[in-house]
Amino acid sequence: MTTSAAESTQRTPLTRAAGDWLDHLRVERGRSEHTLRAYRRDLDRYLHYLDGLGVRTPSEVSEQHVTGFLAHLRAGDDEHQPLAATSAARAVVAVRGLHTFLAVEGEAIADPAREVTPPTPPRRLPTALTVDDVERLLHAAAVGDTPAALRDRALLEVLYGCGARVSEAIALDVDDLELGRGDEGSGGVVRLFGKGRKERVVPMGRYARDALDAWLVRGRPALAGRGGGTPAVFVNARGGRLSRQSAWTAIKAAAERADLRAEISPHTLRHSFATHLLDGGADVRVVQELLGHASVATTQIYTHVSTQHLREVYAQSHPRARGAGPG
Repeated sequence: MTTSAAESTQRTPLTRAAGDWLDHLRVERGRSEHTLRAYRRDLDRYLHYLDGLGVRTPSEVSEQHVTGFLAHLRAGDDEHQPLAATSAARAVVAVRGLHTFLAVEGEAIADPAREVTPPTPPRRLPTALTVDDVERLLHAAAVGDTPAALRDRALLEVLYGCGARVSEAIALDVDDLELGRGDEGSGGVVRLFGKGRKERVVPMGRYARDALDAWLVRGRPALAGRGGGTPAVFVNARGGRLSRQSAWTAIKAAAERADLRAEISPHTLRHSFATHLLDGGADVRVVQELLGHASVATTQIYTHVSTQHLREVYAQSHPRARGAGPG
């Protein structure tokens, strides 16, 4: 599977099976390298735990082993801090995926993880910026006319204007863009590839279009020429595709220049995109399609944010909500 797993547990039927499952996820399911790395870390720890119990083949694993591993994660040990519910749940998802794969492939008679439920993390409402704060952030990203400044402004405009995940934005190729033209025309559309390489086409406004146009015409050629002819929309100083870390750095720098105190990440702009659409009257099903959520239940968390906004407006604006009425 991985060097660390091989070193800690030697090469066993379970480690080989785990490697086969990860290969399946990469080749057949199109999972990202970021997701695969997380699964590898979780499975490394799982296989090390089983190895300590003398369990080395899929047929030896029982439901008690899986529940014991979950308890082990939550309790921690000499080498690991106790995991929060969110991290433990991700590890259990990896373990359940492995055992489902083994059962389907006939490597195990039963699925010992089938009835093991991941811990439920506390439900947290997403953080959204105000429209004014988004404007400050976008203006702060446009300091100067250098290729990097043009790129960072275009990146932030796409994240906010299209509700894109950072992984989707940095994966964009030039052929994925269809930029509108003319003041009366639309901003254009962008083709995004979400989780599992699921494709969706999202409209963009004129601000995002103009920022992309400026970057593609005046900024990108200067950087792309240093690389090997990448089709990537967003490129780094060496001409290669921009990394997730570089995207984060660009947003952090813009937030500091804008003097925004809140913790801001690429996902903050995606949250703000959804919240501002709902505040503006967009239907939750439309927002679901724009975000690429498989289930509307995932999108509905934003309706709670929007409802809270309505309560605040009501409390500030309605004469019967601001204190005692006429006596």
